[in-house]
Parts: sequence; C-alpha cells; structure tokens
Amino acid sequence: MKISTLNPIAKVGLDLLPAGYEITDDFAQSDAVLVRSAAMHDLELPEQLLAIARAGAGVNNIPLDKCAEKGIVVFNTPGANANGVKELVIAGLMLGARDIVGGVNWVQSIKGQPGVGKAVEKGKKKFAGTEIMGKKIGVIGLGAIGVLVANSCAALGMEVYGYDPFISVKSAWNLSKEVKHIGDVNEIYSQCDYITVHVPLMDSTRGFIGKEAFEQMKDGVILLNFARDPLVDDDALAEAIAAGKVKKYVTDFPNDKTANMDGVVAIPHLGASTAESEDNCAVMAVEELADYLENGNIRNSVNYPACEMGVCTGAGRVAIAHKNVPSILSTLTSKVGELNINIENLTNKSRGDWAYTMMDLETEVSDKLIAELQSVAGVVKVRKVK
Repeated sequence: MKISTLNPIAKVGLDLLPAGYEITDDFAQSDAVLVRSAAMHDLELPEQLLAIARAGAGVNNIPLDKCAEKGIVVFNTPGANANGVKELVIAGLMLGARDIVGGVNWVQSIKGQPGVGKAVEKGKKKFAGTEIMGKKIGVIGLGAIGVLVANSCAALGMEVYGYDPFISVKSAWNLSKEVKHIGDVNEIYSQCDYITVHVPLMDSTRGFIGKEAFEQMKDGVILLNFARDPLVDDDALAEAIAAGKVKKYVTDFPNDKTANMDGVVAIPHLGASTAESEDNCAVMAVEELADYLENGNIRNSVNYPACEMGVCTGAGRVAIAHKNVPSILSTLTSKVGELNINIENLTNKSRGDWAYTMMDLETEVSDKLIAELQSVAGVVKVRKVK
C-alpha cells in the first residue's frame, strides 16, 4: 500500500502503519491519503484511491460527495484534539472577560519610556475586566469538545447552559450534572453572558449565529467561536458590535472582515496546535486507515456508515461500497450464490444515500466474483480485503 501525506503527519502516527506500507510523495500513485488542512477539492482523485484520513475533525477541505461517488471512504478524528481546543476556549474566556490583549499591547507601547512601573499603576484601570465565576455561559453543541468546555466552565464556578438536540449517549454520560440541558437555543441567546459555539459546519449551520440570534442576546455579551468561521454571520456580527450588543468576539478563525473589527480578539487557528493534539490526531487517523485497509472496517467515516466485522478468520473477505437503494443487498448475495460460494458472515450498513457491505466467504475472493459484484447497478467499488 502506498500512502500519501499531503501535510506533515506526526511520526508517532506514521510509525503505526503496518509493515510493507510505503509513504509516497506521488499523489497519483496513492492507495490512501493522510491529510490535515491541505485543500483537496481541485485534486484529481486517483482511480485506485481507497481512503482519506483527516488528522483532525473538520473535513471542509475534502470533496466528500465526490469521494462517496468513487467509493473512497473519508475518515476524521473526532475528539483527538478535544482537550487542546478546550484549553484554548478557556483561555478565550479569560481574554473576553479581561482586556489582557489590550493591556499587554499597551505595556509594549511604553516599555522604552522611563517610569514604566508608575505608568502601569496609573494606567491599568483602562484595562479592567470582570470575573467569570457566577456568570452564565451557553455552550451550543455538546460533542467531544463542547462537553469538555461545559464541564470545565462548571468546575470554574460558572452557570452552564448546554444545548444540543442531537447529543450522543456517550456525550450525555460524560456531561457534568451541573450543566443545565436547554431545549431551545433561544434561551441561551437571551440568558447568557457568554456564548460559545461548538457545532460542525454544514449547509444547515452556515451563518448559524446571525442577525436574529444577535437581536435576542443580552447587551455586552461575549461570543466565542472555536469551531468554524462561517458559523457566525460576519455582517450581522459587525452590526452587533457597533450597537454594543456584543462586547467581544473571540475567534480562532480570523478572516478579512473580523481581523479588522474593533472588539474582536483574533487567534490564528491555534485550537489543535499542540504537540499532544497533533500526536493524538495522527495516531487515530493511522489506526482508522490501517483497520480499513487491512480489515475493511469503517470507524469515524464522514461519508460512509460505521461498519465493523473485526479481523477476518475465514478464507476471504470482500467489501462493497454502493448506493443505498432497495434490493441491492439481495442482488449482491445472489451473485455470490450463483458462483456456488457460501457466505459465512455478512454485515450491511447504510447512511443517507450510501451503504457498505462486507462478506466473509468460505473460499478465496476471485477476480470473477469481484467482476460480478462490480456489475451490479449502484455498486461503486468492490475490494478484496482478504
């Protein structure tokens, strides 16, 4: 297997690749790809490409639909960088509550003058802030990062409101009992002194925090965005800052507009920029990729369903990426039966328009079987796993 790395991937992850795997600089020859932030939308995807593993959570740099249509499974690493992002969010809270950035910049502006100590004592009142203890914070999105943020804020003595209509069982179990679960996001807008957003960027969440949301917020609210830039409507934000509705906007995703706004604390996308996060993401991405290439198992895919059958102990295993349409599974099993091959084990999972089937067989996977399965309408890729 030839693995292409479009960005530097931590060695601790690459060292986990099975023996015989080769790292290549030739993308056109790749069987699989490890990537962080490199843009892939304009790349010509090789015909033999099987999978892409994103060492991070966001996948807006990867053409998910095009990959699904070619049977290329795309993975991400949810939660691997969660602690690193959580710690920066807590730092962002402090930067929003206290004018630390303004104070530091002011000291730098007078450091060459005599009597800096006296000037500091006289001028520090310009940078006075507030404490976060006892304040209300709304955490929108209770995934891996949102749960950690909510729990940490509760431990710091804040009154925490959590909103996530799609919260997973795992997240619910991990959420502190001190966090108040809110069923209507508008309650967060109207009640909270701080609001931090941790939802994925999708078409449905683009501009999620917009004019209507700002209108409901308390005057002087502090908004934090360590998820994705387009979740907040920049034009509506500018109006809210000018009107005093938003006191500060702390973001890890500055752009041409927000970087030039007063009241914005812009951090250069440092959420996952820790040695620990990079190592964790690399390890998780390589483990997912290797399990898929070696066993056909899918964990944490963003365009195909989760599907696992462990390690194959039979004579052969075949994996099939196909459209999620009626009767296709029966057609696939019929093709196997017509070749007088017995299926020892089978699993089939679907997700939206796409589905994935694995079969363990009593005989080796032949080229004829692959050709027969590939001929079924709706099948996009058939792979001999073993």
